[in-house]
Order: sequence, then structure tokens, then C-alpha cells
Amino acid sequence: MAIKMQNYGLTWTDANGVPHATVCSYDKTSAEHRRQKLEADGCTSVRIVETKPGELLQPQA
Repeated sequence: MAIKMQNYGLTWTDANGVPHATVCSYDKTSAEHRRQKLEADGCTSVRIVETKPGELLQPQA
């Protein structure tokens, strides 16, 4: 049985209205923790996005 590694990144808008995206990959649990931290810091439009290895997300305006 093969183990499937799944990668996730995040996009969000900070409290000043500036869009951001992660430059690293997370597993699902770590991405959820990062999302919670960003939201606690006042960020909005926080999204967890499934990514492929080596794929970089772009900030969403």
C-alpha cells in the first residue's frame, strides 16, 4: 500500500489589506494550525490550497 503525500499552502490578506501566500508546503494538520494563527492575528480571506511538490502559490488580490 502506497502512502500518498499531500501538500498544502495558504493564501490570505493581512490586516493592512496586503495579499500574501506561503512559500513553503504544509501537511493538512500544520496548514490548519497556520490558518488558525493567521486568523487570530486578524488576517482575512485565509484559504488552504492543495499544491503539488515545488508549486508556489501567488497572493490573491
